[in-house]
Amino acid sequence: MPRTIEDQTTEELGGSGSVLARQRRDHAEMDRLMDRYRALPDGEERERVLKQTVQLVFSHAFAEETVLWPVVRRSVGDDGEALTSRVEEEHQQINDLVADIERLSPGDPEREEKVRRVFALIRQDIRDEEDLVLPRLQEAVDSEQLRRIGTAWEAVRKSAPTHPHPVVPRRPPGNAVLGVPLGVYDRLRDVLGLNVPAGAIKRIFTGLTGILLSGAVLAILRKRR
Repeated sequence: MPRTIEDQTTEELGGSGSVLARQRRDHAEMDRLMDRYRALPDGEERERVLKQTVQLVFSHAFAEETVLWPVVRRSVGDDGEALTSRVEEEHQQINDLVADIERLSPGDPEREEKVRRVFALIRQDIRDEEDLVLPRLQEAVDSEQLRRIGTAWEAVRKSAPTHPHPVVPRRPPGNAVLGVPLGVYDRLRDVLGLNVPAGAIKRIFTGLTGILLSGAVLAILRKRR
């Protein structure tokens, strides 16, 4: 049985730039933030930690779905589809719960119960990835490939959406195309503290998506000349 990446050295994972090492670092930070949230009393600091957790979880998951899981499906064989479907389902459940959390007020008992549930799902997702999915990828590709995947994964993570969006599919190419404008919007909102109504988000998203699609069509037409 493949060995969990939790117990391996960084060198065994392919070096610090390997996608396996990068994944494990993010997972450790998620655990730290969730523990920190639980230890804090209600207040601004607790909400700040929850916001950091959400931002990390969603950018991390988007990079997995855009870069990493397609490689798993290509490399691992028949099991790749079942393994990635399992974690994608967990990601969707997390997406739905966090969307509910962001609509509820701090201190609301329903909100706290949803936070508890989403933290449990995140921890289950981490275990499924580190114990089941990533060891199979490690068996299928060499260290150099793991480092190349890690570079691409990190680049996508740095520009990925940081909040739940029901319009974004779980797989390429749809998530890659639709995630670009939403990633820009989310990061502006995070930096500037924007609180834009859902209708306005939809209009922003639609406009930016139209620009992207128009640009893609023009690029295709130019290539055909």
